[in-house]
Amino acid sequence: MIYQRTIAKNVTVTGIGIHSGKKVTLKLYPAKADTGIVFKRTDVPQARNIKAYATEVGPTRNNTTLGDGADAIHTVEHLLSALYGLGIDNVYCELDGPEVPIMDGSSASFIFILKETGVDNLNKSKKFMVILEPVKVEYNGTWAMIEPAKNLIIDSTIVFAHPAINTQREVFEFSCENYIKEISRARTFGMLKDLDTYRRMGLAKGASLDNTIAVDDYKVVNIEGLRYTSEFIRHKILDTIGDVSLLGHELAGKITTYKSGHYLHNVLCRKILDTPSSYEIVSANSLTHETREAHRLPQIIGGLTTDSM
Repeated sequence: MIYQRTIAKNVTVTGIGIHSGKKVTLKLYPAKADTGIVFKRTDVPQARNIKAYATEVGPTRNNTTLGDGADAIHTVEHLLSALYGLGIDNVYCELDGPEVPIMDGSSASFIFILKETGVDNLNKSKKFMVILEPVKVEYNGTWAMIEPAKNLIIDSTIVFAHPAINTQREVFEFSCENYIKEISRARTFGMLKDLDTYRRMGLAKGASLDNTIAVDDYKVVNIEGLRYTSEFIRHKILDTIGDVSLLGHELAGKITTYKSGHYLHNVLCRKILDTPSSYEIVSANSLTHETREAHRLPQIIGGLTTDSM
């Protein structure tokens, strides 16, 4: 049986919000089975608990935000991606600021922290959302689609008129181990020429070479270069996993995206939820052996180092 998971103990991390530029402390707490991932602002009086669910998503301009008021929580996608990557279903997340810390711009820091904290099985079977029929959404020349598959597969394409990026496509078949090795270290990226515009819009105030791949007109500016030759498209997959985790269950389905972003991912999730015939929720015991194995934690989870991620 594949059980639901939570973290083994409380953990605290402090960092900078990439858009707000503010120092934020994030505290994670274990939660009971069927709780889900729940966020709350501790710096806002009478802030409500916000469950990480597609219908709770507010603005999606350069990040995914839960809520749409004074107690909104921005840039949740990398943390959600890491939690999905380790199969963690139930956690309370408290923040004393408006935004999840960006850390190094990937989900690897969260993976490392969660590994050190420990992952506990709960005495209840995990449930999966199994896609039964295709669902597709389109917006302004971009599109995203999900269709039946035995496991979560993401086939993603990005197109940028830039010599360091151009057109990139990657097909990723999910397993916890593959996520840790192939996706988690991929960082967010941005164009230097757009930085002033973003900051006038109130975005990217905390962006730096410590948490972003920066590209000028011709090349990657970061001295250390790229972590993967296809780091740009792998980060898109990282974001996609975080965004589709807002369906509330781990997935068995193939997602194909073309020039997609947070907005389109959320539109796809909402359309799936609005199309009951497109999916069913099943116990992990009902899945194929291959799907169950993909969602088991690898043996290395107890001994990860930053070099092995």
